[in-house]
Amino acid sequence: MTANDPTPREASFRFEYHPATIRFGAGCADALEDELERLGLERALVVCGATVGSTPEVIDPVREGLGDRLAGVFDETTPDKRLGTAFDGLDRFEDADADAVVALGGGSSLDVAKAVSALAASDRSRDRIAEEFAQTGTIDVPDDPVPIVAVPTTLAGAALSTGAGITAAPDSGLVDEELGGGISDPGLMPTAAFYDPELVATTPDSILAGSAMNGFDKGLETIYAANATPVTDATARHGLEKLEDGLEAFGRGDRDLAVYETLLEGLLLVQYGISRPDGTTLSVVHAFGHGLRDAYDLQQGVAHAVVVPHVLRYLFEQEGVDARAGLLADALGVGEAADHGAAVVDRVAELRDELGLPFRLRDLEPVADDEFGDVAEAILADGFMANAPPGLDPTVEEIESVLEEAW
Repeated sequence: MTANDPTPREASFRFEYHPATIRFGAGCADALEDELERLGLERALVVCGATVGSTPEVIDPVREGLGDRLAGVFDETTPDKRLGTAFDGLDRFEDADADAVVALGGGSSLDVAKAVSALAASDRSRDRIAEEFAQTGTIDVPDDPVPIVAVPTTLAGAALSTGAGITAAPDSGLVDEELGGGISDPGLMPTAAFYDPELVATTPDSILAGSAMNGFDKGLETIYAANATPVTDATARHGLEKLEDGLEAFGRGDRDLAVYETLLEGLLLVQYGISRPDGTTLSVVHAFGHGLRDAYDLQQGVAHAVVVPHVLRYLFEQEGVDARAGLLADALGVGEAADHGAAVVDRVAELRDELGLPFRLRDLEPVADDEFGDVAEAILADGFMANAPPGLDPTVEEIESVLEEAW
């Protein structure tokens, strides 16, 4: 790793972005009914998981904030993000005569809510949609999907996104084998996003810590992604600074509301501009996260926590690859170091360790051995590898070597 200054990116760029209307601040969920009125929406179905749906500190402020515009609560989402669950949510949506979806919770609930939004706007049969998913791993998103209002309770960073992960299992009757995939369309960007630190503060520490690494890595990747722009450089850099401050305080055990506000400010900024009509800045770390998640049924944030220092070291050590170590070092407060790459790796690992997250693959129970050939192939084939830093041409053997180092 060297301390070379980052190579300038392409001077010309095109930046098109259509974000949600953002509401931020403690108690902002109180304004849900007002925002729906502004949007001309009458009846919203809340989509969340069973824990969120049965936790008064989370569900009650949302119920009260929606007031007369609450059409019902569908609290059956799971971390598996099943297509069958989305169809069940569609049934509830139609029964409630709803015209909007409020996605409440972590990334899984937000992803299922996006699937419900797409399905509710479709005029195709369920069998046809299931057949399409089985063949392609995705489903067509119609024009004008149902409006989504996102209310995140974790730091995973799905609220300002146009995509969602979706899986399907044989027991649903929709497919013949376990399948993974996703949907993506500019129309799935939430119409509004509510960042309420009081709701995030109700999330258990272990879940919040894992999701924090997922969100934090989005900032890292946006800096070095091949399609980074000066706009995303600015938002990601300031977002990383905020997240670093918040994560450091959180790791010390500070649970003041101001800490959650700082974390959410950082998350919002690293999300802003990364999911656009022409693509996303998510890159190599997320490809590793997907490969490990799918192979071992891991929580993606935990997978990120283990591999991110090793992935960064690999990127910084590649000759001719511009992973922008200098800009990352400045964002993480280690810009004075002689070796920017090494300082970034060390700082990211320190933050991970302060959160008490795992740091070796061998410590994750589903990972039984260090045979990573198939996982490496899946990572290399992941679509987010297309956003790798300029000059990177990874091989399966190199990716396998990174996984072995993380073992």
